[in-house]
Amino acid sequence: MYQGMQMGVSMIKSMTGFGRYESVLNGRKFTVEMKAVNHRYLDVNIKMPKALYFFESAIRSELKNHISRGKVDVYVSYEDTAQQTNAVRYNRDIAAEYVQYMRQMAEEFGLEDNIRMSTLAKLPEVFVLEENGQDKEELWKELLMAVEGAAAMFVESRIAEGERLREDLFEKLDGMLGLVDRVEERYPQVVTEYRRKLEERTRELLGGAAVDENRLLAEVVLFADKACVDEEVVRLRSHLEATRKTLMEGGSVGRKLDFIAQEMNREANTILSKANDLALSDYAIDLKTEIEKVREQIQNIE
Repeated sequence: MYQGMQMGVSMIKSMTGFGRYESVLNGRKFTVEMKAVNHRYLDVNIKMPKALYFFESAIRSELKNHISRGKVDVYVSYEDTAQQTNAVRYNRDIAAEYVQYMRQMAEEFGLEDNIRMSTLAKLPEVFVLEENGQDKEELWKELLMAVEGAAAMFVESRIAEGERLREDLFEKLDGMLGLVDRVEERYPQVVTEYRRKLEERTRELLGGAAVDENRLLAEVVLFADKACVDEEVVRLRSHLEATRKTLMEGGSVGRKLDFIAQEMNREANTILSKANDLALSDYAIDLKTEIEKVREQIQNIE
């Protein structure tokens, strides 16, 4: 049995998870939220204010330290209450050039020199609105704190869900091992029943005359060889043990487990194709059903 055999077990992670963290420092508040669903590879989608686009590549690099697979949506919000983010700047040199050319025009065309401050202020580039400079290195340190915090909570939720998945898979492996035992026990009975039925039919056809034991034995051997599932049973046991061992080793094992499940399904299909017995067919169908359940669960493992 696989339950209770978890001494020295390393963690596995589900591919579904959620994490949220707020970082407030120097009047700046960063909030990072992360959620993920199954995906064959790592696919990160980041939504954040334009002012933080510069850090997108750095955020992706940081997340790769925590996540190897999954479709991950990341939401970043940013508030700065410490200072004005925009400031008005007066361009004296530009204003002086406007005044110089206006006076030149007035003199050349005999116009009244009636330059007003309100008129001058409306001219392009005299006053401009520009963002206050911010230290990108300082911003990144604060944003990184929020990203790391959200990633830590995200990974924690994945580990908790991964442990539940592992417990469920151990139970399913126990059930599958029981089905393999039944297949192994049933096969000799199928051969024995085949021999009995063949002998009965032969005696009926011969009208009670003596049966050629050598011929009968040859037919039974031929049937037993075609219906033999010993190799499939051995491989299934090996795959079940490999699945258990992989689950206990932990890490990013989702792809490996999926491959093993495919191999188990192949062996179950072979047993079903060889089955000339209702009970054996039922066991093989039950095996395929359980293997499919295992594969569905494995899809959730990173």
